[in-house]
Amino acid sequence: MATGSPIEWTEATWNPVTGCDKVSPGCAHCYAERMAKRLQAMGQPNYAHGFEVTLQENMLELPLRWRRPKRIFVNSMSDLFHDQVPDAFIQRVFSVMRRADLHEYQILTKRSERLAALHRSLPWAPHIWMGVSVENARFVHRIDHLRATDARVKCLSLEPLLGPLTGLDLRGIHWAIVGGESGPRARPMQPSWVLDIRDQCRAAGVAFFFKQWGGVFKSRTGRELEGRTWDEMPAAAHAPARQWPLRSIEHRA
Repeated sequence: MATGSPIEWTEATWNPVTGCDKVSPGCAHCYAERMAKRLQAMGQPNYAHGFEVTLQENMLELPLRWRRPKRIFVNSMSDLFHDQVPDAFIQRVFSVMRRADLHEYQILTKRSERLAALHRSLPWAPHIWMGVSVENARFVHRIDHLRATDARVKCLSLEPLLGPLTGLDLRGIHWAIVGGESGPRARPMQPSWVLDIRDQCRAAGVAFFFKQWGGVFKSRTGRELEGRTWDEMPAAAHAPARQWPLRSIEHRA
């Protein structure tokens, strides 16, 4: 599947890989797993194996067919750096992103050790953004792995935020997304955690995006923080002949 996306910080999703498994507490109530099982029950052929890791060859070159520029979340239903995804297939995904350079690509992983092992062999380009997910203080080492890569835009997904993240080292980081868990078993997020990260980002010149408070009924809790929304985006590292409509701020070194 590759569609327009309701995710606030992207425009479309592209899934050349589907399926995953749990590696840390942020995975406990995985929305992608729930969605994959639902799509399997509906007979969607890409999810015939449910949430098993599956290479979707038929989806690999989809961005080359999109003629209007999009900001694309890569593998919203998987993790490109899962150990069951061959190195050669990751290379092929990067090759498509390089060729389809009309778009900007947003990749997130919790498997930062594999990212660190492979990053020198990957053909980075300015329009390929790389990020790691960090849900609590046990996993801040993922940021160090990200910082070592050659990605031009480096991002943090602090979602679902399950604890405070004080004293983050934000050197070389351009964007931080914060959000609470949503769904029937959502774990609570404290406002003080969010405000502290917001203040750290402002001090470091890192664009701050507040996605949601979450909860069982996320539409009720909304996404305002201190009376406003926070939709900051990283300063564009890739500059094709088009302007994104979303607001951006310059990253200060």
